[in-house]
Amino acid sequence: MSRKIKLIWDFRGEVAAKTAEHHEIHLKEYIAIEKLPINITGFEVLNEMYAIAFMVVTDENMIQVRDALKPHRGELFE
Repeated sequence: MSRKIKLIWDFRGEVAAKTAEHHEIHLKEYIAIEKLPINITGFEVLNEMYAIAFMVVTDENMIQVRDALKPHRGELFE
């Protein structure tokens, strides 16, 4: 079984929550356009000045998505 990796985009500032929420829309569009077998995306508001958008990928898709979308960081997803 391949590992799952959570790719994360960080957003800071007063509009971080709205930006992260909007970024998730683009992540879903990318998944549809590329016909990727990925179905876990989301956004989290961590405080009033910091939010993230994320996509969970497998090892097989990680390099393609990383190179195309340039996430800020990644971590193992369980």
